[in-house]
Amino acid sequence: MKKIYCSILIALVYVLQTAFTLYQLQLPGDANIQKQARALLKQQILKDAEWAMQQQPVTITASFSSRSAGGKHDFFSEADYFWPDPQNPDGPYINRDGLTNPDNFVEHRKAMIRLSKIIGAFASAYKITGDEKYVKQAVLHLKAWFINSATKMNPNLLYAQAVKGKFTGRNYGIIDTIQLMEVAQGVLVMENAQVFDKQTAAGTKKWFADYINWLNTSKPGIQEKTVKNNHATCWAMQVASFAKLCNDKQMLDSLRIRYKTILLPGQMAVDGSFPLEMARTKPYGYSIFNLDAMTMLCQILSTPKDNLWNYETPDGKSIRKGITYLYPFIADKSKWTLAPDVMYWDNWPVAQPFLLFGANAYHHADWFATWQKLDHKPQVEEVIRNLPVRNPLIWL
Repeated sequence: MKKIYCSILIALVYVLQTAFTLYQLQLPGDANIQKQARALLKQQILKDAEWAMQQQPVTITASFSSRSAGGKHDFFSEADYFWPDPQNPDGPYINRDGLTNPDNFVEHRKAMIRLSKIIGAFASAYKITGDEKYVKQAVLHLKAWFINSATKMNPNLLYAQAVKGKFTGRNYGIIDTIQLMEVAQGVLVMENAQVFDKQTAAGTKKWFADYINWLNTSKPGIQEKTVKNNHATCWAMQVASFAKLCNDKQMLDSLRIRYKTILLPGQMAVDGSFPLEMARTKPYGYSIFNLDAMTMLCQILSTPKDNLWNYETPDGKSIRKGITYLYPFIADKSKWTLAPDVMYWDNWPVAQPFLLFGANAYHHADWFATWQKLDHKPQVEEVIRNLPVRNPLIWL
């Protein structure tokens, strides 16, 4: 009888150990929050997907600026905050930080945002319904942007955020391709569908692998990687998204280290704020933007063995502290202690990703309730440009 009891006890201990191990391997998540988010967004997702089904592919080759130093397949944009000099109207542009020049060329950026909307809608609808009609249509857009020789974009950003009379392109323009994050994530969500042919999947991944290489080896890419503010965060965020698609484990490992040793300790103050963003002419919007980006790094990069949601620097900096610091100003904007942003002050906040993903990671009902109440379908171009994650269900 003793042997039987011992055997039962050993088996019970094994079961408990196995259960505990499986528990440890689960990343933080709140099933109830995810269920509520899905219910809240479902109708809008299906509506967006219906719109997307009617859209034909439009890539950067559909428009061109004579001010671009690149060719037909090269992405081109002009720096938002640069304007003609009143003292020299035909000369080099001058900087007016925070003030967007509406006459600058941004058609390629708009085309990329449109692609992001389309693929995000298709991936979200496919995740909800399992209907492969969305995947079939998505493949047409992916082929046009990343495979077809007549319409595809070159995998670099040499000519992004140019400044008339000064620069044919700048490293700061690399931030424009945060709009490709939901394209990459959308491919991950849809690639196992039967209608997603292997050739398109392989060709799309090769494009992103080539772009990852450019981001890490080119002069503009290295410059952007090493700046001090939200640009470096967004460099890492988009590379993480693309590396996840390409299953580039070495790159993903390096980005986890970068988050813990450079980005978080270098940008966050001990109170959870971002001093470099607070010093800008749009401190509210930039603080939100950078916190969203750092939150997405945690969402993309966290693994059971290296969970960035739980990481804290020796002096107490963490993504949780960052969310805790900014949240009161999101819940009640009137509490903001600095001057209002010089532009778009009235357009923030919207349904910020850091609220949802933070609520999901930490089981925080207040953050989720605030996210529920905010605008999930912003229409202002500047808000959309600074909100690359607009289809959260594909990331959960």
